[in-house]
Amino acid sequence: MRFLLRDRDGGLKPMDAEQLRECAHKMVDFIADYYKNIESFPVLSQVQPGYLRELLPDSAPACPESLQAVLDDVQNKILPGVTHWQSPEYFAYFPSNSSVAGFLGEMLSAAINMVGFSWITSPAATELEMIVLDWLAKALKLPDEFLSTGKGGGVIQGTASEAVLVVLLAARDKVLRRVGKDAIGKLVAYSSDQTHSALLKACKIAGIHSENCRVLKTDSSTEYSLSPESLSEAISQDIASGLIPFFLCATVGTTSSTAVDPLPALGKISNRNGLWFHVDAAYAGSACICPEFRHYIDGVEEANSFNMNAHKWFLTNFDCSALWVKDRSALIQSLSTNPEFLQNKASQGNMVVDYKDWQIPLGRRFRSLKLWMVLRLYGLENLQAYIRNHVELARKFEELVKLDPRFEVAAPRNFSLVCFRLLPTHQNNLESANTLNRELLDAVNSTGKLFISHTVLSDKYVLRFAVGAPLTEERHVVAAWTTLQEKASELLRKSQE
Repeated sequence: MRFLLRDRDGGLKPMDAEQLRECAHKMVDFIADYYKNIESFPVLSQVQPGYLRELLPDSAPACPESLQAVLDDVQNKILPGVTHWQSPEYFAYFPSNSSVAGFLGEMLSAAINMVGFSWITSPAATELEMIVLDWLAKALKLPDEFLSTGKGGGVIQGTASEAVLVVLLAARDKVLRRVGKDAIGKLVAYSSDQTHSALLKACKIAGIHSENCRVLKTDSSTEYSLSPESLSEAISQDIASGLIPFFLCATVGTTSSTAVDPLPALGKISNRNGLWFHVDAAYAGSACICPEFRHYIDGVEEANSFNMNAHKWFLTNFDCSALWVKDRSALIQSLSTNPEFLQNKASQGNMVVDYKDWQIPLGRRFRSLKLWMVLRLYGLENLQAYIRNHVELARKFEELVKLDPRFEVAAPRNFSLVCFRLLPTHQNNLESANTLNRELLDAVNSTGKLFISHTVLSDKYVLRFAVGAPLTEERHVVAAWTTLQEKASELLRKSQE
C-alpha cells in the first residue's frame, strides 16, 4: 500500500478519511505489538553515536514509499536506537508515563490539530484547559486562589523548565516595575544545591546575573532539604549589601533524592521579604493526590506558583506540565503581546483567557485533552492506587537493599525513588567507593536488562532506582535487584584479586 492518494487532477491528497482509517489501524497494531514485546528490547539503547546515518539515505525520497516500508525501518533501524522509557525495567531518572487514555488523548489532539494561542482560535481548547486544571488543583487540595474562578488559574506548559522560566520572568518584571528596570543587576534568586538546574538556565535567559544566583548548600543533616536558617541568613546578607531578593524556588521531590523542602517555613520567609515563592513538585506532585502524601505540600498556601508534571507519574503522555499561579495578571503583564493581526472582540473585551500570554511561544497544542481523558477514563481512586503501587514496589526494593550488608541506602525514601550504593571493602576510601559504583552502574546498564541512573550526595556517587513505569511489576523489581547483586559480586571479586 502506497501512503499516497491523489485527487481527480492527480495532485497530492494528504488527508483522506478512508486512507486514515486503513493506515491508522496498521499503526495502532504496530504500536500495540511494540508494547506487547517491549521486554524483548535492551532497556538502554546499545548503539554507538552516529549509527543511524550509516543506515539511512543521504537525502529524502523523490517518490512516495509504502507505510510498511517505513514501519520496517522503524522496527529494524529506529527501535535499536531507542531507550525504552516505557519498559517495565526502566528505573532511571524519573518516569515518563504513557497510558491508553493518554495515548488516545494525544491521538485526538493530533486529529484536531489546532493552534490554540487565543480563545477564539478554539474556545474548547482554552476552556477545557481551565476546567481540567481546576479539577487537578482540587484533587491536590490547592488553595482556592489557584483556581481559574478567581484571580489565579492553571496553564499547561511543556515542561517544568518552562514553568519556572515564566514565573521567574513574572517575578522579575513585578519587582522591576517597582524599583526601576536598571536595578536588574541587583536582583537575587535563591534555591538549594538540590534544585533542578532548570532554574539556573531560567536565570540566564531572564538576565539575572550568575553571581546573584544563591545556590544554598544542603547535607544529610536536613535530609538534603533547604534549611530555612540558611535562607534567612543569605537574604539578610544580600539586603545588607544593597541587593534585592526577589525569587525563591523550593522543591517537593528533588531530582537527586526526592528531598522535600520545608514549604511552611520557607513560605513565611519569602512573604516577609517580598520574594516570589515558587514550588517545583514536577515529580512528586502526582503523589499528593493521595491523602497520605498530601502533607508534603503543606505550606503551598504561602506560594505564588506551583508546578507538577502530569507527564512524569500521572499517566499523561509527554508533554503536560501543569502550572498554577495565584495572580495571573503577573504572568500576563510580563508575557503578553497584542499585535493587530491577533486582536478580536473577545480578547479586547477581556472576556476570555488567552493562553499565549501565559507562556513563551505563541502557538500551543490541545494538551488538555489527554489530561481530561486520563482523569475521566481512570478516575482519582485508580490513579491513587497506581501511585501507591509504585511506592510499595520502591519500599520492597529498599528492603532488599537493606538485607544485603554489601549495600547501603544513601538517602531517605519519600516516594518511589531509592538512593543506594555498593560499599567498598575499604570503608573509608571515598574515591574507590565512587569508582566502584560507577563501574556497577555501567555493568548493569550494559546488560540491557534494566536502566538506572546516578547522582552525587555529600560527595558520594549514589545509584538511583526510580519505580514509575506503567508496566512495572514486582517481578521486574526483583529481577533488577538480582542483576545488581550479580554484577556487584563480580566487581567485588575483581577488586580483591
